[in-house]
Amino acid sequence: MSIRSTSALALTAFLGIASAFADETIVALEPAFPEMKFSLPVAISPLPGSKDVVFIIEKGDPAPSAADTKSTDKKKKGGDFLGGKVQMISGLSTSSPIKREVFQLSPKDGKFDAQGESGFLGFAVHPKYAENKQVFVYYSLRIEGKLHQRISRFLLSSVQPFTVDPRSEQALISQLDPAGNHNGGDLHFGPDGYLYISCGDGGGGGDPFDSGGFINKDFHAAVFRIDVDKKAGNPAPNPHPSVITDSAGVAFYSVPADNPFVAVTSHRGRSLEPGSVRTETWATGLRNAWRFSFDPKTGACFAGDVGQNLYEEIDILVSGGDYGWHDVEGFHDFNQKDPLGKKGMPGKANASGYQRPIHEYGHQLGGSVTGGVVCRGERVPAIAGAYVFADFASGRIFSLHDRGGKWESREVARDSAVSGFGHDPSNGDVLVASLAGQVKRIVKK
Repeated sequence: MSIRSTSALALTAFLGIASAFADETIVALEPAFPEMKFSLPVAISPLPGSKDVVFIIEKGDPAPSAADTKSTDKKKKGGDFLGGKVQMISGLSTSSPIKREVFQLSPKDGKFDAQGESGFLGFAVHPKYAENKQVFVYYSLRIEGKLHQRISRFLLSSVQPFTVDPRSEQALISQLDPAGNHNGGDLHFGPDGYLYISCGDGGGGGDPFDSGGFINKDFHAAVFRIDVDKKAGNPAPNPHPSVITDSAGVAFYSVPADNPFVAVTSHRGRSLEPGSVRTETWATGLRNAWRFSFDPKTGACFAGDVGQNLYEEIDILVSGGDYGWHDVEGFHDFNQKDPLGKKGMPGKANASGYQRPIHEYGHQLGGSVTGGVVCRGERVPAIAGAYVFADFASGRIFSLHDRGGKWESREVARDSAVSGFGHDPSNGDVLVASLAGQVKRIVKK
């Protein structure tokens, strides 16, 4: 998925224009489910505790107008979109997996928007879904014509067969969005049972809304961590227009008491009123964390943070980490007045200033990182134990290995419009989603 601020690049990628394939690759890609078709697959999500099921999230299609029904042209007309969907693939350990639609978004208080980088962007099933029947989603909608990014809880109408009730929505956070790009949109339950959510800096280029350096504004430029179970001892979130409350003014989630900014009184050298802080913040200073994941073996949280014009970066996120946007881009200082480096390439940022990436690459290799997953399967030795990620713009797929504390990257394959990664829980294979309409698996060449 194109997460760059340049609209031309985004449009090109969304139209599914593929990059040239590498002459030599280290691994191969093959259709994960050869008999199945997907519509703009944007993410891959597990069913907790299952080795037989995986979910494919479909971003949302332009809806043809009445006049378009006589034509095969499905270009967007009037801003209407078919609600994003969740497809459940079951029977992974058999020779004949089955696809079944289990959910389609249909907001009751706004209009679903899947234009550009918006849409149905994230889906996470509660670890105790069999008991509480809860799933959580991140999607875009327009309320009275204004774009919002929303995190909501839905309930299952049935556990067996797994089916989400589209009428059961309870919004948790609805953040007004000043621009259509940099929406983040990933969400996962961490090893600690809390829900983690990535949000972009609000969009535009060069952080024009000045979100990157603040933890007391809106739900932007960070990964947030919330307690959807409202466990004893966890405080309520601070009031904010985006936080949805019940008739008594009580939010539908709480904040883990050990979140890193719960009791802070300053940030980046500025004094803060504690009641103004977004205490949901877990890691900050991120331009647009497009796809993050937890290593199933170590629990480490890896993220791909999309750069501006020069560098893309991979981070290991830690509690309280500040990743420096918009002061830094990758390992380098960021110059808002010269974001293209035309007056001189930026120097390396002060090593002690912010949490540093584990890896960066320049735009000679791509233009928009898609964060991936750590491969813990053994069927493809070339990537076993490596973090596998991609560049949406160039189609390059990389592996990143920790060699005694030094991270080494190499290109292993290419595909077009890579939007997300996941695992086949039946065998540990790495799955790759492409907005071109395919879900593939990485296999030995």
